[in-house]
Amino acid sequence: MINKTLNNIFKGDKVIWMVFFFLCIISVVEVYSASSQLTYKGGSYLAPVMKHIGILVLGIFCMVVTLNVKCKYFKIVTPFLLIISVVMLLWALIGGDKTNEAARWVGFGFLKFQPSEIAKGTLVLATAQILSAMQTEKGADRHAFNYILLICAFIIPLILVENFSTAALLCIVVFMMMILGRVPMQQLGKLLGIVVLAVVFMISMIWMLGDDQKKTNPDQTLVQQIDEKSTDQMLVEQIDGEQVAAAEKKESSFEKVFHRFGTWKARITDFLNNEEVPPEKVDLVGKGAQKNNATMAIAASNVLGKGPGNSTQRDFLSQAFSDFIYAIIIEEMGILGAIFVALLYIILLFRTGRISNRCENNFPAFLAMGIALLLVTQALFNMCVAVGLAPVTGQPLPLISKGGTSTIINCVYIGVILSISRSAKRKLEVVS
Repeated sequence: MINKTLNNIFKGDKVIWMVFFFLCIISVVEVYSASSQLTYKGGSYLAPVMKHIGILVLGIFCMVVTLNVKCKYFKIVTPFLLIISVVMLLWALIGGDKTNEAARWVGFGFLKFQPSEIAKGTLVLATAQILSAMQTEKGADRHAFNYILLICAFIIPLILVENFSTAALLCIVVFMMMILGRVPMQQLGKLLGIVVLAVVFMISMIWMLGDDQKKTNPDQTLVQQIDEKSTDQMLVEQIDGEQVAAAEKKESSFEKVFHRFGTWKARITDFLNNEEVPPEKVDLVGKGAQKNNATMAIAASNVLGKGPGNSTQRDFLSQAFSDFIYAIIIEEMGILGAIFVALLYIILLFRTGRISNRCENNFPAFLAMGIALLLVTQALFNMCVAVGLAPVTGQPLPLISKGGTSTIINCVYIGVILSISRSAKRKLEVVS
């Protein structure tokens, strides 16, 4: 009776469920540990983690609802999601709320979310549907390539203006999906060449138009900003800030579109800077503070780490609970903990691959692999940034980092994989 009840609750692949719950447990522990800055700001130790747990519970509810939806219904919502994604992305660009100079948020009263999170899954869903509908014995029809590029042309440029890393992530995932969908290699080769030229052109534009000389450092924590400023300094900065705000009203449309170039240039320059700096001269509050504090957090760990809740760099590392949570995981859980977290994502990818192999139809197989590639590639982005193998980006660690929209949407992604695993399992039982 108990086993039957559990099976009714935890439907779908059990390995995916185990990976999901391990990630959730790590998320709660590390978000509680890494939220010291939010604790300082809000005055409550439990408020940040309780809010995160509430979002996780809501995400699990959405996941359970999704896993009970049959895969064929995902096709029906694709056109509607495409329209919603484009409208929301345009809204975010024109009148969206800004965070760290990037207009990525859309608000409905107290509810705020990132349209790019919805757009990512929508693009994967549309790509899977095109590849499955246009499969032949020799692979995907040549027209499938054109349709996929057409869909990408409506979504990726709207994300690129404010969020280069998310746009790059989506391009990589769609390209890998086309490889799995057996799109002709000649078309993929031409696309790869065009992308290389576009990247070179983009970097050249960033170098020519970007201004990485910032008066203030967005990487600083709230505590550091308050502690290092006197009252007179803050008064002067308030006057300067009013002048800057007035100047920003007069900025041209060109500057509004390319205002992120300075941030991107600063991040790339900082990443490519291999100059050795003596320990006593390492800047922990100015330019490059995020990378330096993350490096110190990793260097302070060992095989087993300091233990949960014992991080010291969380008080100085900006976005320790989000973009750089993997550095805190390494500091507290050590090398073994870091490897364990990475293995969870690898298991998720390979287990989803096994589920896809069981599918009789192409659409669920492509959709499951697309979602898994999206989650794992984003996790790889985040981990590479934390250990200094990639420039700083704004990609959270899926299902671990503190977040609202991303956490709920990622739970829905897992629900889709579980839904597909249910139908794949039934097909396998019928065949056997």
